[in-house]
Amino acid sequence: MKAFIVTHYGPDGLESADIPAPEIGPRDVLVDVRAASINPLDKMVRNGEFKQLIRYKLPFTLGHDLSGVITKVGAEVRGFKVGDEIYSRPRDLRIGAFAESIAIDAADVALKPTSLSFAEAAAVPLVALAAWQALVDVAHVRPGQKVLVHAGAGGLGSTVIQVAKYLGAYVATTAHTKDINKLTELGADEVIDYTAADFAEVLSGYDIVLDSLGTASLEKSLTILKPGGLAISVVGPPDPAFAAQLGKSLLKPVMALLSRKVRSRARKLGVRYSFFFMQANGAQLAKLAALYDDGTLRPVLDRTFAFDETLEAMAYVEQGKANGKIVVTR
Repeated sequence: MKAFIVTHYGPDGLESADIPAPEIGPRDVLVDVRAASINPLDKMVRNGEFKQLIRYKLPFTLGHDLSGVITKVGAEVRGFKVGDEIYSRPRDLRIGAFAESIAIDAADVALKPTSLSFAEAAAVPLVALAAWQALVDVAHVRPGQKVLVHAGAGGLGSTVIQVAKYLGAYVATTAHTKDINKLTELGADEVIDYTAADFAEVLSGYDIVLDSLGTASLEKSLTILKPGGLAISVVGPPDPAFAAQLGKSLLKPVMALLSRKVRSRARKLGVRYSFFFMQANGAQLAKLAALYDDGTLRPVLDRTFAFDETLEAMAYVEQGKANGKIVVTR
């Protein structure tokens, strides 16, 4: 079958190849991939940014998000059958959405929201799980709390806005002038135009910040939190809790060193810092599917590419052109 595989780590490490069709284990389902979306995480994994933490064996198929149709089920699988339309973010070390088919642990799979097309469904598993886990499992957002979401026009940011509003939060976001109306329609209560204002000079007293931009944005975000507030970053630096999440407690001192500066800054300001890395979870995807089907959540797509154009789709995302999720379809 055709797939896009990482042959070596680096910007030129992804290429098209013909590889054997996957075999399934007793708890797996085999899925005919109809659509897959591009995430910043794909670039990070391709470039080897997590190679010391998540040890993929080269070569491996890339791709973290997909929708498709089940063509085979393992002997121990219950709740799914051949012909089911599903969506999934496969667990780490078992990714491979940029392929004609993929074997996935059934625990990472949920029935596709019936209201969404395959392209729309492929756009949401990673960002929806990330938004839900960051806001519900980590931040424990309550009605009336104030949440700042950076880069609200992106795939993650636009989803976090919607989930935060569903949870009853007051939501502010940063965005370009051209995206203000779109984000207001998604539910943002306040949109800071970063071309005209510095969010750190406008906002204060926030309970939670979710940052996906990097060090400079994260450090400024700490200053707008109320005492005890929490800054969550999806781009790092990783903290000791991340080592525990990976089951690699020996790396805790390394993570502590990497995040020492931001954690020290947070302590001085009387706030908290947490690095966040989402986990595959089919049960949560099933809950989220209901929210998409009842209109509480909606996907935000920029454009689609043909499966053969996966490399071009990756380049489009890396060039910063995407205004929403990019999806490749078969």
